[in-house]
Amino acid sequence: MARGKPVKPEGSLTIVGAGLAGALLATLLARRGWQVDVFERRGDPRLFGYAGGRSINLALAERGLHALRQADADGAVLERAVMMRGRMVHPLHGQPQLQRYGRDDSEVIWSVSRGELNVSLIDAAEAAGARLHFDRGLESVDFAAHSARFRGDARPHPFTALLGCDGAGSTLRAQMARHADLGERTDWLEHGYKELEIPPARDGGFRIEPNALHIWPRGRYMCIALPNDEKTFTVTLFMALHADGSGDPDFDSVASGAQARALFEREFADTLPLIPELEHDYEANPTGSLATLRLERWHLGGDAVLLGDAAHAMVPFHGQGMNCAFEDCVALARHVDAAPDLAAAFAAFAAQRMPDAAAIQQMALENYIEMRDLVDDPAFLLQRALERALQERHPGRFVPHYAMVTFMRIPYSLALERSEVQRGILVAATRGLDSLDGVDWAAVDAEVERLLAPLVDAA
Repeated sequence: MARGKPVKPEGSLTIVGAGLAGALLATLLARRGWQVDVFERRGDPRLFGYAGGRSINLALAERGLHALRQADADGAVLERAVMMRGRMVHPLHGQPQLQRYGRDDSEVIWSVSRGELNVSLIDAAEAAGARLHFDRGLESVDFAAHSARFRGDARPHPFTALLGCDGAGSTLRAQMARHADLGERTDWLEHGYKELEIPPARDGGFRIEPNALHIWPRGRYMCIALPNDEKTFTVTLFMALHADGSGDPDFDSVASGAQARALFEREFADTLPLIPELEHDYEANPTGSLATLRLERWHLGGDAVLLGDAAHAMVPFHGQGMNCAFEDCVALARHVDAAPDLAAAFAAFAAQRMPDAAAIQQMALENYIEMRDLVDDPAFLLQRALERALQERHPGRFVPHYAMVTFMRIPYSLALERSEVQRGILVAATRGLDSLDGVDWAAVDAEVERLLAPLVDAA
């Protein structure tokens, strides 16, 4: 393994992947004086259109916004984002209800287009001085010679260090794994997804409430819809890939457009007038898979490091995959600034971020159950009501789970730790109750004071 190099902007850093994380990282490092080359296997989306993988809308939250501010890219992104105040829950029977994410419009998330965001960040990277090379997929790496071969290049590319931002199917990760055991494990979710679309209304506006993430929870499966700035909604159906003995629908048994219409007539009837191309889109769009990727090792000395989905892909149910990857970029840039060499920088980065990645991966899986099964459950709703009351009674001490993850930048691992404590308080205080009238406020207040220290956000 090569020795670490001095962390000064004297060498060149090579980023593999010009997606969201790669383009942002290129901007942050180029602004620090590094010579940055970015190699992307796809063509330039500004010329040929976005050709990414899954297109589930992205939920931009404070962690991601903070990172974009470091690159002066937040303004351009927010101009085309759509604010979402909360979850609009559509029960099987009854009227939709909005469950706010925060206390007011200062605590919201933003629906953004993956393709538009990628273009904005590529522009920012080029403006910062990074050199981008499109249609140049990584083929192989010679770590001893510090050279990499990219498709379409006649000669190998010399590098000081490789920074892997090439997604869950990372080629750089595969090359690193040939050199050392990364402890890689992929846990596939037994559920998949299918995307549909709600087009604009005839007058060009939104067909349903635009400032919300819409959810149709049905126990072990659900639909969600996120707004786009073109006044459309991206609808995503999540359910089991195969029969699991529950009797619930699955993608094997709902294979055709006609079978999809029958499912929607039975379970999501209010969406049918909104999705005129249901049958066509269901048959034309692929069924996506979902997985959690875990590694025991993210870097090879000072030669290579992984971040974002290449290091810790997660399921999308907390809307934090992109936000977490952007936090990785900011953290890595800071460690490169502070450490004596790249090996130390990469080691410090991994030590900081690995516990947080594991925490948000766990919370993302838990949030799937909450979204599909609990958001219209009376016991869950009573706990949420108590959560809001305790937030008012103990400001800065009892901070709701969603607020810690979404509106603050405390470590994900700390958010998980406090959330588990708070969940215990909520469950115990509401056990056997059907309203807050029977809550023993003195006992609950005492537990909050005993178990939860005041919480300070990241600087």
